[in-house]
Amino acid sequence: MSGHSKWATIKHKKGAVDKARGKLFNKLARQLEVAARAGGGDPDANPTLRTAIQKAKAAQMTNDAIDRAVKRGTGEGDTGTYEAIMYEGYAPGGVAMLIDVLTDNRNRTGAEIRGIFNKQGGSLAEPGAVSWQFARRGVLLVHGGADEDALMLAALEAGADDVADDDGTWRVTTPPSAAYDIRDALVTAGFDVESTDTPMVSENLVPVSSVEEAKKVLRIVEAIEDNEDVQDVFANFDIAEDVMDEVMESTS
Repeated sequence: MSGHSKWATIKHKKGAVDKARGKLFNKLARQLEVAARAGGGDPDANPTLRTAIQKAKAAQMTNDAIDRAVKRGTGEGDTGTYEAIMYEGYAPGGVAMLIDVLTDNRNRTGAEIRGIFNKQGGSLAEPGAVSWQFARRGVLLVHGGADEDALMLAALEAGADDVADDDGTWRVTTPPSAAYDIRDALVTAGFDVESTDTPMVSENLVPVSSVEEAKKVLRIVEAIEDNEDVQDVFANFDIAEDVMDEVMESTS
């Protein structure tokens, strides 16, 4: 299980998928703008934009807000000049991290990200030092009450790669471009899909075995996620369930 998949499950179980919906929508709008600017405003001819639109709709972003963001990207509205950057680094304990950023000021954002790493006991890495460990995948979390055989059959028929138990929640792994289509197929089939994402996933996991170490890793992830230019954070930590339970108890 990748750190990002684990973290997504943790956030869901904490009931904190995104406390600031407006902040989430701002990030989605940036993604829509950049996708439209790079490949045009027609989702049928721009797979990246199509995925961004599906992600925005899954987060309950309105059609009007999506349309405005796409028009800004194609130059039909007030336009920004966002630049996509992927920062690489290490959290405490040697956990590898990728930070997906869209920014209109590279120098400001770079300084802010470096400051967070320094404050939280991590370190930035050179380009390529971390990214080789990751590949983009589709990850769906389905309510744990779903019947395994029925879910497996529906997921594989829809084009998924695998279904696995993720600490009481079913984790469906898919090709990234098909994640939201498979989500729609599972919802239509009556399954409760709790979240859908296309994270960068690593097979090289770093076990986190102590509560204190887990807190340090989660603190740096949360601090970076709070930066307004950060779109997503991916990491290869693997926190044992009993350790995570202790972390939850100590922070509740």
